[in-house]
Amino acid sequence: MSLLVTGGTGFVGQALVRRLGDQPMRLATRRDFGVWSCALEGVKTVIHLAARVHVVPSTDEDQLAAFRAINVDATLDLAREASRCGVKRFVFVSSVKVNGEHTAYGRACTEDDMPAPADAYGQSKHEAEQGLRALAQGSAMELVIIRPPLVYGPGVRANFAALMHVVQNGWPLPLGAVHNRRSLVGIDNLVDFIVTCATHPLAANQTFLVSDGHDLSTTELVRSLARAADVPVRLVPVPVWMLRGTAALMGKGGAAQRLCGNLQVDISKARRILGWTPPVSVDEGLRRAFAGMPTC
Repeated sequence: MSLLVTGGTGFVGQALVRRLGDQPMRLATRRDFGVWSCALEGVKTVIHLAARVHVVPSTDEDQLAAFRAINVDATLDLAREASRCGVKRFVFVSSVKVNGEHTAYGRACTEDDMPAPADAYGQSKHEAEQGLRALAQGSAMELVIIRPPLVYGPGVRANFAALMHVVQNGWPLPLGAVHNRRSLVGIDNLVDFIVTCATHPLAANQTFLVSDGHDLSTTELVRSLARAADVPVRLVPVPVWMLRGTAALMGKGGAAQRLCGNLQVDISKARRILGWTPPVSVDEGLRRAFAGMPTC
């Protein structure tokens, strides 16, 4: 199988490249964007990971334009050229943010739910999905869309890395009474699922949600992190209403929603159609994440 991988130097991309090992593979470079014909020569499968993820400091309208330029326009340019060059399958890694930012407690979102993106990133991924489906309808190229939630693992950055450092250092956290439910996906599980979607015949022209298959409350996550790091956990049971109120006063309402709110995904479609089961447990995934942390 001849592959083209975009975003191969990113967090997910590096893990995918390691997993693929010595398979025939080509990594897209910046100079390929906009001029894809050479990069796509002989390629049968494209795995498109490259995306703008971070918010630019500007107006909401400018943010959406910045996200669209990479996540929509560049994606559709690649897909059109891939179709023209005879690529058989195009795997697009989207985001659960297409579904939205939260779910009711105990009610996981599914691939059939009405999209409800709440920010510019989620909106751009939704628009890319729509454009790709329209393109695929008039093409022989198969399309697979994957929507992961928060991804963790060795080398993870941003808020999850900060939480790992706090737990590892034994600092007390006011998260001992948060009984929500959130889905996560370990990097090894996500990579395994991407490879499955690139090769499984029944994945063609499907959209899938993916996760570890074991949802956690924020309190449970902190305890699991402490167990993985082999350190004592220090949790203070502050009521959720107080956490939300304090966060709102500090202008951190979004952070409070991520810590206290629910966002569950249902992966029964992946299990049913592809026979896929997450190969790595949450505890093992978190242990691997700590093992891959920088030592300084």
